[in-house]
Amino acid sequence: MKINTLSGRFLLLTTVFVVLGEVLILVPAITNYRHDYLETRLERAQIASLALLTTDQMIEPELEQELLNNAGVYNVVLRRDSARQLVLSSPIPKPIADTFDLREISFPESVRDTLSELFSTEDDIIRVVGQPVQQGGQVIEVTLATAPMRVQMLEYGLRMLILSALVSVATAVLLFWAVRRLMVVPIKRVVAHMTAYADAPEDARLIIEPEAGIEELRIAEEALASMQRQLTAAFKQRERLAQLGQAVARISHDLRNILTTAQLLADRMEESDDPRVKRAAPKLINSISRAVNLCETTLAFGKAEEPPPTLSRFMLAGLVQDVLEGERMAAKAGLVDFVTDVAPNLSIRADREQLYRVISNLARNARQAIESTGTPGTIEIGAGEEPEGWWIRVQDSGPGLPERARENLFRPFAGSVRKGGTGLGLAIAAELVRGHGGRLDLVRSDAEGTEFRIHLPGDTILASPGSEPEKPFQ
Repeated sequence: MKINTLSGRFLLLTTVFVVLGEVLILVPAITNYRHDYLETRLERAQIASLALLTTDQMIEPELEQELLNNAGVYNVVLRRDSARQLVLSSPIPKPIADTFDLREISFPESVRDTLSELFSTEDDIIRVVGQPVQQGGQVIEVTLATAPMRVQMLEYGLRMLILSALVSVATAVLLFWAVRRLMVVPIKRVVAHMTAYADAPEDARLIIEPEAGIEELRIAEEALASMQRQLTAAFKQRERLAQLGQAVARISHDLRNILTTAQLLADRMEESDDPRVKRAAPKLINSISRAVNLCETTLAFGKAEEPPPTLSRFMLAGLVQDVLEGERMAAKAGLVDFVTDVAPNLSIRADREQLYRVISNLARNARQAIESTGTPGTIEIGAGEEPEGWWIRVQDSGPGLPERARENLFRPFAGSVRKGGTGLGLAIAAELVRGHGGRLDLVRSDAEGTEFRIHLPGDTILASPGSEPEKPFQ
């Protein structure tokens, strides 16, 4: 069993806690045993001394030694009626090493003395002072050897250790089995479902059915089941959209070819001398042109094959002038005034063709918005440099974007409110800017006009790791 698994770590923690529990149980038990051992020696010594005090005759040394041996002590001192009397005595093999008064000792001190005697290797002589039982006197003192007490303490500790170890092992096994049954097995079941679902997320049969008995695990299973159902539905929708996109691309391709031919015929119809044909031809040409543009835009967006930007240094003012020249030619006379606020020496690092498409799209949308009102307006393109890179502003004095357009601004086929528009222009522009590592933001859109702002990262951000930033254009 691996330690880094839940079962392995629980087993390790259980073992650590069992050992800690053994220590917490064993040490107090041996301490109490030592205290009882000393109390028993005092009681036996008191009984032996009282038996001797009942007679005035001298006892034989052999009997005195037998009484001391039965009590397990060397000497017995009994204080009665304020008189201290050596009742039983025998030679002491060595000086007294320490004195313990059982009347005043605290439990922590008793634990300390117990551990000290357990780890000692010397057979010391100690004096023990206690209170006689049954009011058999005021104080009783005995002297005894520590070796026999240490042997009995070790034997008692070993018996306690074996018994508590058996109980602890049984408890640990039961706990381990319970945790494995109640937690590890359900978690493994969830992991197995997640693994199987990851291999085939479109298969609804692999969605987990919540059945855990533990509330927290059941909540997790219900959340996983909900997420799996959503993902399965999303995968199915994605597959259908992909198939639909392929069908739309084929239809748009064929329709574009048909409309191109129709556009050529419409151009010839415009040359007709029939007045009715001349009046209808421009409308027909405009309708066909919009249809061709829709097909081409849909095909371009459906390919999703925009190449990564080819970065180079160039003067932004020249690019802006190219954009505005094209828009001036397409604008209705006297309706749109174009203004630039770009420093002639401002150079940026970007893909010139892609940035042209972005600015041209924004300028064209602004021009069409102003022309739709029939009221003269202004389009201004400005730019500047900031610590993080460059910004480009395209703003107009048009009527502003409706609420529905602002909500779906950068969503393809959803952000356009102009008749004949596809809503792809801003989506493609935002995608091109993101390809540069920048962003396209709508700063404002109200009755006074609309302002878009392009943010492009600087040289330090665009440069590859370890390379030197490109020097400014000279």
